[in-house]
Amino acid sequence: MATAYPRDMIGYGAHPPHPQWPNGARLALNFVLNYEEGSEASFADGDGYSESGLTESGGQDVQGRDLAAESMYEYGSRVGFWRILRLFQARHLPLTIFGCALALERHPPAARAIVQAGYDICCHGWRWEKHYELNATEEREHIHKAIASLQHSVGARPLGWYCRYGPSVNTRRLLAEEGGFLYDSDAYNDELPYWVVVNDRPHLVVPYTLGVNDSKFGRGVFATAEDFFHVCSGWL
Repeated sequence: MATAYPRDMIGYGAHPPHPQWPNGARLALNFVLNYEEGSEASFADGDGYSESGLTESGGQDVQGRDLAAESMYEYGSRVGFWRILRLFQARHLPLTIFGCALALERHPPAARAIVQAGYDICCHGWRWEKHYELNATEEREHIHKAIASLQHSVGARPLGWYCRYGPSVNTRRLLAEEGGFLYDSDAYNDELPYWVVVNDRPHLVVPYTLGVNDSKFGRGVFATAEDFFHVCSGWL
């Protein structure tokens, strides 16, 4: 007997369902702000190195604390977050916060501002960490720590989940086991939400896309804001 293939390569196939977006809308847009600063790898958290990914300087092979990298990460929480908040509030646009729990825990004013604005919060993990390097016991503990942290910082548990890096083979099972999540976004394989069965129960997957992710500025795919605008326009 052939071994069951653990991937779904078919999905909705040639006949995707009509999503029935509210008010007859033809397209659903989800604006996402990743709030991660203060949860990345650092000497202060005992990691033994300073995270330099996504910094303008890149890795510099600094022995010990990379103060330049730390300072670049601080810019997002000190300045960038508030600038984006003002832009969205001025236009009355909704926003989803992909929040690393520890980052929001360390910035109570930002947490309060998110709550006051009524923005949706999707848990981006306890820290900026690689879930596929955690065993099931460790990952379960980190999921519970993230929930408890967000309950304290924003006053409510998260209903969605998205790993900062890729998920582990246990992530979705552990989320379903926990019982309080409505969905996860740890998939890039579709343009519409879809259901899977986890632990004999239905579980919703809301796929994420890196098509218009601003990380492309760091990788040099986008050089200017005009590049970003044209790509976004193509998606619409």
